[in-house]
Amino acid sequence: MSRTPLSVLALSLLFLVPLAAQAPADPKLLEREILKELIEVNTSDSAGHTGQTAEAMAKRLLDAGFPAADVQILHPTDRQGMLVARLRGSAGTVKPILLMAHLDVVDARKEDWSFDPYVFREQDGYYYGRGTNDNKAGAAMLVANFIRYKREGFVPKRDLIVVLTSDEETSGGSITYVLREHRDLVDAVYALNTDGGGGELRNGKPTTFSVQAAEKVYADFQFEVRNRGGHSSLPVPDNAIYRLSRGLARLSTYTFPVRLTEVTRAYFDRSARSQPAQIAADMRALAKTGSPAAAARLSQEPYYNSVMRTTCVATRLYGGHANNALPQLAQANVNCRLHPDDSPDSVLATLRRIAADTAVHVTKLRGGGSGTATPPSPLLPELMTPVEELAGRMWPTASVVPEMSTGATDGYYTRTAGIPTYGVAALFEEVGDSRAHGRDERVGVKAYHDAAAFWYQLVKTLASAPGGV
Repeated sequence: MSRTPLSVLALSLLFLVPLAAQAPADPKLLEREILKELIEVNTSDSAGHTGQTAEAMAKRLLDAGFPAADVQILHPTDRQGMLVARLRGSAGTVKPILLMAHLDVVDARKEDWSFDPYVFREQDGYYYGRGTNDNKAGAAMLVANFIRYKREGFVPKRDLIVVLTSDEETSGGSITYVLREHRDLVDAVYALNTDGGGGELRNGKPTTFSVQAAEKVYADFQFEVRNRGGHSSLPVPDNAIYRLSRGLARLSTYTFPVRLTEVTRAYFDRSARSQPAQIAADMRALAKTGSPAAAARLSQEPYYNSVMRTTCVATRLYGGHANNALPQLAQANVNCRLHPDDSPDSVLATLRRIAADTAVHVTKLRGGGSGTATPPSPLLPELMTPVEELAGRMWPTASVVPEMSTGATDGYYTRTAGIPTYGVAALFEEVGDSRAHGRDERVGVKAYHDAAAFWYQLVKTLASAPGGV
């Protein structure tokens, strides 16, 4: 009987091995490979290629052995594609855990960057490219870890669901769509979001690990003045631009009152551990007593100011129709980030009071944010304890700090839909060097792979815990 050469036999067997087993043995190689694939597709709103990346990630999961029924591509619009994938657990009576990221990015122009933003680049300990930080790193980590779980034969107690949305940077319509039209695909006991929270480095030393448990509410308002206008050679005191300007000047000096929640109070109290003496003292005083003097000093830092209160700022102006005519119309957009305890109606009333002029008409713009207040997610011990223990082992010098984001993520919509949501991005970056949405966006190579390792272990721990609703 003839014998088949070992090399030929090995080659033939290779094609019988599931692709999951062919994936790189080193998780970092797979994480890098997937991130590169995502970066090199332009998924900005103007390009509209989120469907291409959703299909690519779906193929990877199917090749890894996920059943087709558990890997679904949805199309919220003709130009968008999003992915929902499920790893089945052994206990069918408990709710799943939802894991979130988004595939879309903010537009980037090649001429504004030092290199092509849609070509993956590794240099000097960083991965560069649009989305390396916000939020393709998160999407790549989730997909790589799902493949890793499947390759290892890991069966969680709870189902695990990955959702990769398609328009977080614009309207948030895709997460809204799936929650409204396909709630069964994403319903969960809680959600973990790779697009919230994160780690802070000071001179390379980890100091804080943030858990995002709340978000401010985005809302746009319009200040508008109209009058009869006239010839510019015959100026009159009643000038639409001047009246609008005076209203905006009053807005510029107004400060909304301080409001603290369980999350923001804990944020200031825990953040004090890594701050200089005076700031630390002010943070503790604010958290414990609401000290007005401490609040006033902390307000000098824009981020702390925004965490403490609702903020409103003029962001766009329009006025006049000709260089030689008195303006008949003057408008300004005022962008507000509402504290969860503030309602849009109360902010609208405040803005009208600030304008202090019946000629300045203040309205809330339709489509300018939902304006719906959402309570913070409760700091659940069954979640926070594993987060603190794992973060403590990986970054022992960092304090775990609950936070309320001053910006907005898809987590706002899941919280509004009744799914407690926690941002635990675990991506550490140097204070003052965040490049999300900006030029030469990047993520540290070590920071990225450490975050992926954190997510791998945290999700495995949480999904293996018994019981729950």
